[in-house]
Amino acid sequence: MPGGRRGPSRQQLSRSALPSLQTLVGGGLSNGTGPRSRSSNSVGLSAPPLTTLITPEPVRHSRIPELPLDSTLLFEFLLFLYLLVALFVQYINIYRTVWWYPHSHPAASTSLNFYLMDYHLAIFITVMLARRLVWTIVSEASQTSPSSLVQYVLLIVARLSLLTLCGWVLCWTLVNLFKTHSVLNLLFLGYPFGVYVPLCCFHQEGRTQPAKTDCGFSEQDGTESSLLRPKDFLALLRENLREQFSSPTHVPAHTCPPSPELIRSEVEELKSDFNRRIKEVLFNSLFSAYYVAFLPLCFVQNTQYYDMRWSCEHLIMVWINAFVMLMSQLLPPSYCDLLHRSAAHLGRWQRLEHGSYSNAPQHVWSESTIWPQGVLVRHSRCLYKAVGPYNVALPSDVSHARFYFLFHKPLRILNLLIGIESSVVLYQLYSLLRSERWNHTLSLGLILFCNYYVLFKLLRDRIVLGKAYSFPLSGNSLGLKSQ
Repeated sequence: MPGGRRGPSRQQLSRSALPSLQTLVGGGLSNGTGPRSRSSNSVGLSAPPLTTLITPEPVRHSRIPELPLDSTLLFEFLLFLYLLVALFVQYINIYRTVWWYPHSHPAASTSLNFYLMDYHLAIFITVMLARRLVWTIVSEASQTSPSSLVQYVLLIVARLSLLTLCGWVLCWTLVNLFKTHSVLNLLFLGYPFGVYVPLCCFHQEGRTQPAKTDCGFSEQDGTESSLLRPKDFLALLRENLREQFSSPTHVPAHTCPPSPELIRSEVEELKSDFNRRIKEVLFNSLFSAYYVAFLPLCFVQNTQYYDMRWSCEHLIMVWINAFVMLMSQLLPPSYCDLLHRSAAHLGRWQRLEHGSYSNAPQHVWSESTIWPQGVLVRHSRCLYKAVGPYNVALPSDVSHARFYFLFHKPLRILNLLIGIESSVVLYQLYSLLRSERWNHTLSLGLILFCNYYVLFKLLRDRIVLGKAYSFPLSGNSLGLKSQ
């Protein structure tokens, strides 16, 4: 009616009846972390308890069975055996002969030109490839507790004898190589170590540098970032060589941390451990391919002919196979499941463009809040949307987003390894069908025999884990563990 008392408008009812969405996800407005009030006429209704309206679902984990894994000593022996086979194959490709010609025109009396081979180089390469196996034997012997003084003395003598023998053989081969080859060729012998020192020894995981944001603004502007004190060069070299010769012993455990700070701390520890394992995989695979397939080519005489394309192809295949073997050993299914569980607690944020979702409620990101899926937050003048069902990651931290992308699907690493190894096997089978030379047929047959074993282990793990992770997640299930 004209002149009558008007009731509240629809816009005022909608603003006063609904609680602030910051209270839905468990944030406080008194500390300045809530959204700005658009109206000064807000009704003083009592806010509902925190996290009572929108509570993130508890993270439940699938329990996977214990899959058999090769012991460290067995794996190092199999890897050394594979590298010896690959080295033998490369020597066949380089020094082969045409021994099947008629006797009236003999080209050679043997299948290989043994007189052209440098035995000192072959022994040197064999000792370098056996370095991990020797160190594993020494480490396993050191961990055994002798029951008597005699056994203890025998263990010490055996370890010293083994290390002394390897050192003497290396020195003997190097002296003979110095006598017969130029200095330029000898520089190839230690090239991997010269690359490893600057690339790996000077990398420090402990530097606490402020993370760069996508919008060019950092909340830590104006504050001095404290860096850890740099270590001495010899200490860095000693530490990295110890990591190089020893397999990872300490594996961080996942305990379903209740607080966001503990979750991020666990992710940082797992990320550092994963990067160290990847560094070990990359270096050892490249090291193996270099000494097996590339170094013999550097010492070939100028008058010796060999198939360059086939030798380079063998180099790539050795690197890929060594990479897959090391990845499957250093990143077993139990370790990948550990990373997957931590990524499920971490979550991920998707950066949105300015102007999008302008009418939706937006909140200021808080490091002590567990954000549910679909919530919009502002951090470092950027707008982000929660992607995971459980989100405690730092929105501007690219490493958190990368960690979630790699491990939120537990079978991603395993599927990648299966795809790589299957492609290699299929290509080698295709090359075997088209091969017309005896050395190609023999080489492919020997390498395929090794690849079948690796592919079998990967497919076995994929079938078992696929069924385990496809089990429905429910709180009453015996095969699940909830937070």
